[in-house]
Amino acid sequence: MIKAVKDIYVDETIERTAEVHTGGNNPEREEWFRDLALGMFIHWNLDSPLGGEISHPMIGASDRILKQYLEDLPARFNPKNFDADDYAALAETVGMRYFCFTTKHHAGFCMYDTATNNFNVMNSRYGKDITGLFVDAFRERGMGVGLYFSPLDFYWLLNKGKKLQFMCDDVVPAHNPGLMEYNKTQLAELLGNYGKIDTVFFDGPADGLKEQTWNTDSDTIVTRGEMPTPEQYLPDKAIPEVWETCHTIGSQWNWKATHDVNHSGTELIKLLIETRAKGGNILINVTPDPYGRIPVEQDNILRELGLWIFWNKPAVYHARPWSHLREGDIWYSQEKGTGDIFAYIVDGVVWERGERREFTLKKVKATDKTKVELVGQNGQILEHSYGDRDISTRWRQTDRGLYISAVRCYRPYGNMKWHNPVVIRISNAEPA
Repeated sequence: MIKAVKDIYVDETIERTAEVHTGGNNPEREEWFRDLALGMFIHWNLDSPLGGEISHPMIGASDRILKQYLEDLPARFNPKNFDADDYAALAETVGMRYFCFTTKHHAGFCMYDTATNNFNVMNSRYGKDITGLFVDAFRERGMGVGLYFSPLDFYWLLNKGKKLQFMCDDVVPAHNPGLMEYNKTQLAELLGNYGKIDTVFFDGPADGLKEQTWNTDSDTIVTRGEMPTPEQYLPDKAIPEVWETCHTIGSQWNWKATHDVNHSGTELIKLLIETRAKGGNILINVTPDPYGRIPVEQDNILRELGLWIFWNKPAVYHARPWSHLREGDIWYSQEKGTGDIFAYIVDGVVWERGERREFTLKKVKATDKTKVELVGQNGQILEHSYGDRDISTRWRQTDRGLYISAVRCYRPYGNMKWHNPVVIRISNAEPA
């Protein structure tokens, strides 16, 4: 078995306060977290320039491959065109309100300045603290700071002569006291050296580490390790507790050079709608290329999502599950505070500007105070339309449900067409 570069970590007792916080996430902060709605996940590791999967290929690899991971890849890692503000600016434009960065993935390579080992970005050819650069850039724009941390550590395990596996008893921290203390020292660095940390995502056993997180700052939200975090899928039903899902744009978490298939912007919009209707947050992953840049395809796809959010913000950030989840191609949520109902029309029909469409919502019952309008427009002006043309939104309660007749007046695209979902706001209505 190939031995890793000499580990300079020395086991020592982690300083703890007298009273350890074990009560879970702060409910007030969970409510704050729900309103963030959408975040940017950033998977980046020393193997990203290869264009293959992140960390996992080390499992079952030959000694030669492991030596290349541990020695060759750090020496070559040099994303010379990296600018953290490019990521923060894109996230802000799209409407993302927090980010989560892979400070240490399963390989054990630390993408930050650590005193625990030599296997870190400061000893790469790049030689700069990428985690710190991300934190500063996103915090400057007022966005939440999130850190991904893997308690599994292939580098540490190789140093101890362990055969690499994923999540089996032989390699988890609970069966490796030295690994637990090693992780706690690294986590203390991350929680102590970068200012206030808003969220932590433990991609592996979190017991002992999440308590340390809360004990450092009880306001920090632990996502994976404390709440449901479905990966690459959504739950069948709304979840009453706070939860977060994460999805790739392409087919893997790391940058992929060729043979990749990306989600479209419309598909990401539908993922966001379903996630918010079911009460969750969503992290959408970007994959820095070998030069440290956001792939242009991902940038373009995210901007389509951002255009949709620009027009439909109220139906994103303060959305909460409603008593009815959906009917056919229409998803529902309600606005926190007002109780207004949002009906998301995701039938895939291209809605021409100026075209009138009709819907009957069987799940919604109008009252004498009900008002209805498309989110993002005032319903009073249709550009280049003159005379007595009726563009008003009309509705009435019928035996079959709430009948709505609406004209799309707003114009996101120059060609007047809009192929993405439209959202209808319905105030002062009830479940049918």
